Amino acid sequence: MKKHLLLPMLISIIVLSGVTGLPLSASGDQEGGAVIVSAKIEGVVGIALESHLEEVMEVATEKEAAMLVLVMDTPGGLSSSMKGVIQQIEKAPFPVVVWVSPSGSRAASAGAFIVQAAHIAAMAPGTNMGAAHPVVASGGDIPDEDMKTKVLSDFAAQIRALAEQRGRNPEAAEAMVTESVSYTSTEALEAGVIDLVAADLDEIVAWSKGKKFIIGGAETVVDTSGYRVVEIEMSPRLRALQFISRPDVAYLLLVAGVFAIVFEVLSPGGFVLGVSGGMLVLFGAYGLRMIPFNWAGIVFLLAGVAVMILDLAVGGIGILSLLGAGAVIVGGLILFRAPGGELLNMSYSLMTGAVVIITGFFILAAWAVWKSLGNRPVSGSEGLAGAEVLLITDLSPAGSVMCRGEIWKARSADNSNIESGSAGVVERVDGLTLVVKMTKAGGSGEER
Repeated sequence: MKKHLLLPMLISIIVLSGVTGLPLSASGDQEGGAVIVSAKIEGVVGIALESHLEEVMEVATEKEAAMLVLVMDTPGGLSSSMKGVIQQIEKAPFPVVVWVSPSGSRAASAGAFIVQAAHIAAMAPGTNMGAAHPVVASGGDIPDEDMKTKVLSDFAAQIRALAEQRGRNPEAAEAMVTESVSYTSTEALEAGVIDLVAADLDEIVAWSKGKKFIIGGAETVVDTSGYRVVEIEMSPRLRALQFISRPDVAYLLLVAGVFAIVFEVLSPGGFVLGVSGGMLVLFGAYGLRMIPFNWAGIVFLLAGVAVMILDLAVGGIGILSLLGAGAVIVGGLILFRAPGGELLNMSYSLMTGAVVIITGFFILAAWAVWKSLGNRPVSGSEGLAGAEVLLITDLSPAGSVMCRGEIWKARSADNSNIESGSAGVVERVDGLTLVVKMTKAGGSGEER
C-alpha cells in the first residue's frame, strides 16, 4: 500500500468513528438486583468529558439505575465544563457518587468542585483532593487584581454552597480555593469535605445503605440490595476529542500544521505535506474550539511564522528567525488566557519544549530549502545550460554534438556553419535540441 494513502485512510477512520459514535461498552449481569452504573472520569475536565457524562447519564436513566458511581482522576480543567458536570449531577434522578480512585489518583482544581457536588463523596486510600485556586492556563495567577478578586470570590462561594448543600464542612472546602489547600483521603475525611474513605465499591454501597438523599427536591432512600454493576466506557470518538482538545496538544497540532503548509509552499511538487498540514491545522482548530482561547495567541503564531519566512527571504543572519520563534512560543503562553479557563491546567514545559524543537527543525529545514532554490540547476534541461559540447558533425546549422558523454541533436545559436571538432557551450535547450555557441573553432567556419 502506498504511504500517501495512509493519511486519508486514518482520517476516514476517525470521521467514521465520530459519525457512528461507536457503541458504549457495558459489563455485568443483565438480570436481577439493583443496577449501579459505573464510569471513569479521567483526564482534563473539558467538553469531551462533559459529553461523556451526558451519555453515561442517559444510559443510567434508561437502565433505571439505583446509583451512579463516577471514578475520578483529574488534574482539573475548564470552569465552564466543571459547571456543566455539576449541573448534570444535580439534575440526576439517582444519587451520584464521585469516588477518587484508584490509589494515586487525584481530584485537583475543578475535580474538587465536582467531588463536593456529589451526593456521596468518597476517596480511596492514597489519593488526594484540592488545590482549587483559580489560575490561568499557564499555571500563574490571574494578572488583573480586580478580576482575580472577583473570580476568587465567585469560586469560593460556589464550593461553599456545594459543601453546605451536601452537609459537608464549607470552611474546609473553601480553603481549597482561597488557600490552595490539598487534602489526603484521611485529612479530607477529618476535615469533613468527604463522606468516607473507601477501598472498593462494596464499602461505598454498605455506607449508603439506609441513607437518605435529596433527589429532585425530595428525600429518597436508595435500595442497592443484590446490586449488579454496569460499566460504561468513553467512546473512541470522545477519547480522540479529549486528546486533541488538550491545550498543549491543540497548539502543537496547529503549529506543526502551519509549518507543514509553509514547507509545501517553499518546495512544491507533492501534496503530502500540504494535505497533512491542512489536516493538522483542522484538528488543532477543532481542539481550540473546545477550549476558551485568546485570539492574540493565534496572531502571535502567524506573525512568528511570517517573520521567520521573511528572514529566509532577505537572507538575514538569524535574528529575525529567533524573534519569530519567540513569537510562536509567546503565542502559546497567552493563547489560553481567556475567560472560562481559570481552572485549566496544562503542561507548559512540555508545550514550550516541543514548540522550540519543532520551530528549530523548521528553521533549519526551511533554510536548506530556501538555499537550494538559489543554486544553479544540476539536472534536467535547466542543468544543461552552460555545459561544454564537442561537435562530432558539422553544424550547418544543425548537426550532432557530444555533451556529458551523450550524443545530442544540436544547432548553432546564430544559424552559422560550424565545423566538426569545434568546442562550444550550451546556450539553451529547445525541446530535445541543444542550441550551442562556438567557443573554440576546429577549422574555418563559413557564414551561410
